[in-house]
Amino acid sequence: MEYTVQRLARLAGVSSRSLRYYDEIGLLKPARINSSGYRIYGPKEVDQLQHILFYRELGVDLQTIKRMLSNPHFNKEKALCQHRDHLLEKRKQLDSLIANVEKTIASAQGEIKMSDREKFIGFKQKWIDENEQNYGKEIRKKYGEDTIDRANTKLKNMTKEEYDMVTCLEAKIKEDLGEAMRVGDPASEGAQKVAALHKQWLNFYWSDYTKEAHAGLAHMYVADERFSAYYDAVQPGAAAFLRDAILIYTGNK
Repeated sequence: MEYTVQRLARLAGVSSRSLRYYDEIGLLKPARINSSGYRIYGPKEVDQLQHILFYRELGVDLQTIKRMLSNPHFNKEKALCQHRDHLLEKRKQLDSLIANVEKTIASAQGEIKMSDREKFIGFKQKWIDENEQNYGKEIRKKYGEDTIDRANTKLKNMTKEEYDMVTCLEAKIKEDLGEAMRVGDPASEGAQKVAALHKQWLNFYWSDYTKEAHAGLAHMYVADERFSAYYDAVQPGAAAFLRDAILIYTGNK
């Protein structure tokens, strides 16, 4: 079956403007333009739009989606299985938070007693699940199952004070990283302070810190575009700058 922009927009629950924009950026081109100048979409484009919307639901940006879908090795069946796994993981996270809310309600009504640690375990589990979903395969291969399991256990056992501290520390690393980049030298005092803060942040999760492991993680920040995107959100090139600062800090450069 074929669709015009308006009909496909109604079918998919998106705006006509979005479909036109997807065409403009080369993300979803119509199958053809008819004699009246209307964009016409066929079964192939309908399937592609479904994949786009799946990835958008998972928070993937349009340029990354375009890069994945245009890859000649893109496997639709494999992608659908991954979508399913991500959605199941998302449901698991929501179930954990719902259980935490229900327990909090019961505590407020005097039915049970809830420790401060229990009040925040749902949020910490959500962070762990998201981290596993996004980076689990790579970091487990690089650092080993036991290392990552110990790090997750350490996070689960954090007190509220520790959890607040590590969250603030993460924000400070980003803020100071931006300031250090204005100087432009990863060996500068400001950049080395950022590297030291990063070590402090890691120690909240790692049971055993080594300079070699810290340097290895720094390399991963640049080698893996998902890690790069996290720090490059501070400003372009931030991941590479942080890597260089850490390599100098750990004596690996």
